[in-house]
Amino acid sequence: MLLRHGLRRALAATAITAATLLGAGGWAAAGTQTPVTGPPPGSSAWVADTTLGVRLPDPAGAAPAEVAAFFDGLPAAQRDALAVRHPLVVGNLDGAPVPLRYRANELALTEELGREQARATDPALTAQDHSAALARAERYRSLLADGRQILAFDPRGRGQVAEVFGDLAAARHTAVVVPGSDTDLMTFDRAGSRYGATAGMARALYGATGGAGGGAGGGAGGGAAVVAWAGYTTPVGVGLDAATEDLAEAGAQRLGRFLTGLAASTAPAAPATVFCHSYGSVVCGLAAPGPAQASNVVVLGSPGLGVPDAAALDPRVPLWAVERNASDWIGDVPNVSLLGLGHGADPTGDGFGARPLASTGSHGHTGYFAPGTASLAGFADLTLGRLPADVPAR
Repeated sequence: MLLRHGLRRALAATAITAATLLGAGGWAAAGTQTPVTGPPPGSSAWVADTTLGVRLPDPAGAAPAEVAAFFDGLPAAQRDALAVRHPLVVGNLDGAPVPLRYRANELALTEELGREQARATDPALTAQDHSAALARAERYRSLLADGRQILAFDPRGRGQVAEVFGDLAAARHTAVVVPGSDTDLMTFDRAGSRYGATAGMARALYGATGGAGGGAGGGAGGGAAVVAWAGYTTPVGVGLDAATEDLAEAGAQRLGRFLTGLAASTAPAAPATVFCHSYGSVVCGLAAPGPAQASNVVVLGSPGLGVPDAAALDPRVPLWAVERNASDWIGDVPNVSLLGLGHGADPTGDGFGARPLASTGSHGHTGYFAPGTASLAGFADLTLGRLPADVPAR
């Protein structure tokens, strides 16, 4: 009887989760996303390139450390020649030198800008196609602005991008911001969400660590650099993708490789502190980074991590869960995982095992990086290798 009653409660909770996350027909409106996976565009031509007389590391299988060692053995002129011939590969190749990736992505963006400008006037395309091409061209032009440091750029699908704030090659401390739903090439730095979009979060954190006013391309500032990593296919809206973990599983593989490559191509005092917002916390939970990839994992606005508790993650990497503020709508999402729906236990709960982090002064689902909040101050402390000054009691 007790077992049957428990099953009924679990099924009811799952139904509530489906209704909450999917809404009235929301899953149909949001659509289902196909994750971008595999090596970067142009990898076949890269692998076939024999101009240097050596085999180039295969982007599909070479470890970031192998990639780093390969580029360490090349003269600067040969590195640059590879970036010119294969910009989309070099710009997305985890383990490649950071300045070379910036150079490659500038070339790739310039090429894609020209391609979209041509599409915008192609008489064979529709007016809708022309409008979309103009929007993409404008986005590429903005990413090419002076001072921007683009660490990754992939135009496939909705597009992926990673931007660096600070001097990543010289920073003693690094952080990576992993976003949630509705984040892609076009939205990761949207102007209308100053601290809620991925780039805005990273910029605010960079400023809080002592960076040059939070601006891109500044000096080492407080010895930290922050990466806004929109490097996986996120859900759109609050539909079926947001309620399941297919996109998170694909994203977890990309995040794990990115973090490994970051450690292989930079020389910080410690691996990155990883900040995982909303659905991004599911990505981080499934990635379960180890001590060679991350110094801390911080989850905020989380619907769950896709794991039952902190013990399911690597115990050598401290897990922090930010207090959910009263106006964060994610608190209305039931924390269940059944029949493929939901992401499991609430990481802010007493029994989960995460370390608490205060969020006093924050408002809403995307307000945790706003200046003046206890959460942003705690984020800066963790990034700089310090224990947060304000830790709530449990």
